[in-house]
Amino acid sequence: MTLATAAQTTTWTYVDGDWHEGNVAIIGPRSHAMWLGSTVFDGARWFEGVAPDLDLHARRVNASAVALGLAPTMSPEEIVGLTWDGLKKFDGKTAVYIRPMYWAEHGGYMGVPADPDSTRFCLCLYEAPMIAPSGFSVTVSPFRRPTIETMPTNAKAGCLYPNNGRAIMEAKGRGFDNALVLDMLGNVAETGSSNIFLVKDGHVLTPAANGTFLSGITRARTMALLGDYGFRAIEKTLTVRDFLEADEIFSTGNHSKVVPITRIENRDLQPGPVAKKARELYWEWAHSTSAG
Repeated sequence: MTLATAAQTTTWTYVDGDWHEGNVAIIGPRSHAMWLGSTVFDGARWFEGVAPDLDLHARRVNASAVALGLAPTMSPEEIVGLTWDGLKKFDGKTAVYIRPMYWAEHGGYMGVPADPDSTRFCLCLYEAPMIAPSGFSVTVSPFRRPTIETMPTNAKAGCLYPNNGRAIMEAKGRGFDNALVLDMLGNVAETGSSNIFLVKDGHVLTPAANGTFLSGITRARTMALLGDYGFRAIEKTLTVRDFLEADEIFSTGNHSKVVPITRIENRDLQPGPVAKKARELYWEWAHSTSAG
């Protein structure tokens, strides 16, 4: 067994009408996705018997496909049904990452754009523990988020993630877990892997969705839950200084939902009460929704 094989957790993949165990080989060297990056995906979660907002993730992967010039071949309802079918193959002890994907096999004019008629679909489910809510550190990245004029920022597209990856790697090289990534105007957009919030003098603030980053499903859910509780989350342009002077900072994202940030540059922070309440509210809401 190679190290790569050993690193794979329990995985089930649905492709071409059937379920297959493991990391199935599905793309060849002539596939458009292999050399020109025509891939989109979405990420949902199963944990503790629930898969919150699974329907919204299924809808978003189809919208991402359209944004990248692909033609979705599955309805959101079919994706949801397949997911619950596949989840029965797991022992229920470890959180599962739910990843529907589309990609193009062939190109169109001169091979460059995707040929929508060649769109393929797969659904990959695999065990992936959620990170602990103890928090993580961030630094300001030298890399920026692109704009809609330069990249398909309106899609959850695979081609966007090498930029996020290099931001995180650069931050780790300086002793941090993650990075604050700015937009092209120098305002804070997100972290390298999640949306971001700050709390200052009792006010909850998050960067305005300006088309440079995905305004996440978990972000929107957290804002709604906090609003119902009495904390109105305000979207506005936020600078690095705003975060450096914040009373607390926390992130939201599909992978681990709500997690506090405990260090920004050389300033240590304690996990704050708003982040704690946001996480509690999310868990309560998730378990109040029906499981499949």
